[in-house]
Amino acid sequence: MYIEDFKSADTWRVFRIMAEFIEGFETLSRVGKAVSIFGSSRTKSDDKYYKMAEELAAMLVKEGYAIISGGGPGIMEAANKGAFKAGGESIGLNIEIPREQKPNKFIKTLLNFRYFFCRKVMFVKYASAYVVFPGGYGTMDEFFEALTLIQTKRIKSFPVILVGGEYWMELVEWINGELVRQKYISKKDTNLFHVADTSQEVVEVIKDFYIRS
Repeated sequence: MYIEDFKSADTWRVFRIMAEFIEGFETLSRVGKAVSIFGSSRTKSDDKYYKMAEELAAMLVKEGYAIISGGGPGIMEAANKGAFKAGGESIGLNIEIPREQKPNKFIKTLLNFRYFFCRKVMFVKYASAYVVFPGGYGTMDEFFEALTLIQTKRIKSFPVILVGGEYWMELVEWINGELVRQKYISKKDTNLFHVADTSQEVVEVIKDFYIRS
C-alpha cells in the first residue's frame, strides 16, 4: 500500500516524511540515554518473556535509562509497563499499518509514524542498547539492521542483546557456523551481539560495555 504511494510520485509526501523526522528528533533529543526493546506483539501477558521484559524495563529505569518500544501490545507493552510502573520515561514509537496497531496504555511519550524507515531511525539514533526478545520478522529486521549498521560503522557501536537462548539458539548457531564458514561475515562479527537468559545478565552486559568504552 505505502509502496504504491511512492509510485504516484507525489512530491508533497516528502514533507510528511520530513515532519516525521523533525517531530522525532525534537521529542527524543530531550530524552537522554535510552534502551530500545523489541519483541513480538503477539506475546501474551502470562508469557515468561512478557514478565521478563517488564522486569527488565524497571531495572533499566533504575539504572537511569529511558525505555523505547514500538508502542504496541505484547513485548512492547511489557517494556512500557515496566518503565511506567518504575516511574521512568516510557516511550512508544507507534506505526500505522493496515492491521491497526493500537498504542498501549503505559506510554508516557507517544510518537506515531506512517513510514517504517523514519521510525527505525528513531529506534537506533537514540539507543544506548538494543534488547531483542523473541519475535518474528519485524523483530529480526530490527536485530539485523542494528548489526549491519554497527558492522559497517555507520553508527557508533552499542550492545545488541538477544534475550532467550533457547529461542535464538538455532539462529545463533547458523550465524556463528554457516555465515562464518561461507565467509559471508568474519569471525569477529559474531562478537557484535550477545545472548542473555535473565534480566540481570542484560543489565550487566550493558554496564560492562560502557565501563570498557
